[in-house]
Amino acid sequence: MQPGTRANSREFCYDQYNDEYWFHAHPRLSMIPSRNYPPRRPRVRENVNEAIRVREVRAVFPDGSVEIMPTLAAVRKAQDMGLDLILIAPTAEPPVAKAMDYGQWQYENKKKQHEAKKKQHVIQVKELKFRPNTDDHDYDFKKNHAIRFLGEGNRVKAVVQFRGREIAHVDLGKKLLLRFAEDLSQYGQVEGQPRLEGRNAHVIISPVKTAPAAKEKPKAPPQAPPAAQ
Repeated sequence: MQPGTRANSREFCYDQYNDEYWFHAHPRLSMIPSRNYPPRRPRVRENVNEAIRVREVRAVFPDGSVEIMPTLAAVRKAQDMGLDLILIAPTAEPPVAKAMDYGQWQYENKKKQHEAKKKQHVIQVKELKFRPNTDDHDYDFKKNHAIRFLGEGNRVKAVVQFRGREIAHVDLGKKLLLRFAEDLSQYGQVEGQPRLEGRNAHVIISPVKTAPAAKEKPKAPPQAPPAAQ
C-alpha cells in the first residue's frame, strides 16, 4: 500500500509520519468523555404576547384608543394589526400594555439606556503626588489641577511621598497637606485629617456640593391707578 493512502476509510488510516495505522476514530479522541449538554431552551420573550401572565390589561393601540380587555383578546387584536402586545407598566392597576413592533421597542429601550449612561457622571479619585520639599511652582501647578478636578465633580487624593531619611520629617509632609487643603477650601472639603500609611501621607478632598439656586418668581406688573371719574 502506498504511503498516504487509506486501506479502508471507514475503519483505519495510514499515518505516513509515524509509519502506523490507526482507526478513523482516533484512540486519543475516543478516550475523551462526551459532554452531554442539555438541549438549549428556546428563548422566551418576557412580558410579550402570550408570555404576559395577567388576566386583563389596559391596552393602548396605535390609533390612540385605550381599552381594558382580557389579555388574550388584546394579543389577538395586536397580532391582527401585525404588531406585538408588550407589557410596559406591570405594576399599574390594571397593567398597561402597548401594541407596537417588538424590534422597535427594543431599539428605543437601548437608545434610552445609552442616553442615560452618557449623562451619568462617574466620580473618580484623582491622585496628586508631592514631596516634602516640593517647590512653589510645582505646588501651584498641581493645585490648579486639583481645582479643575474638583470643578469636574471628582475627588482629589493628595499624597506626600517620603524617601530614605525624609521619613524623619513627617511633620513637613502633614503641614504641606494641611496647606493644600486650606488653599482648596473654596472648592472642596477635606475628608478627615492627613493620614500616614507606610512611607506615604495622604488626604482626600471632595468637591463642594452647591445647592441649586432658587428660581425667582416673576414680579407682577404694576397696576395702573384707577381713572378719575
